[in-house]
Amino acid sequence: MMGSRHGTARRAMLYVLLLGTILAGCATWQGPRTRPFLAARAANIALSMRGAPYRYGGDTPRGFDCSGLVYYSFRQVGVWLPRTARGQSGIGRAVSRRDLRKGDLLFFYEDGHPYGHVGIYVGHGLFVHAPAPGQRVGLGSLRNPYWRSRFTFARRLW
Repeated sequence: MMGSRHGTARRAMLYVLLLGTILAGCATWQGPRTRPFLAARAANIALSMRGAPYRYGGDTPRGFDCSGLVYYSFRQVGVWLPRTARGQSGIGRAVSRRDLRKGDLLFFYEDGHPYGHVGIYVGHGLFVHAPAPGQRVGLGSLRNPYWRSRFTFARRLW
């Protein structure tokens, strides 16, 4: 008799754990309409970091490199991306320059790589990025000849 009660309690505990896992998954699911909103929120977070100093390897408001700014901004909205521009260049799907929307990742030819620099598109031909040592997080323009000539591709996460 004791063994069957123990077995019943154990099964009940497993059902509770299974149900909790299912409900937790439902609570964090981000549907197709929510995901682009997260990218736009990440872009706003990156914009709020304007003025933060450039720091090689940095991914906090104390200092950012370009991929660190992207990593930090998306992490703040619960999206974990690869830490490097190279890793970030392989996620999502390609999007044409004329179809950009807020939150898309922009990649530029720098340091001998087509993904040598990354920024987050914020609209109206502008992107936020951590440019280089001695500079601060700020806005760049795709109309600027320097960035226009180095633009290589864009990626949309969803």
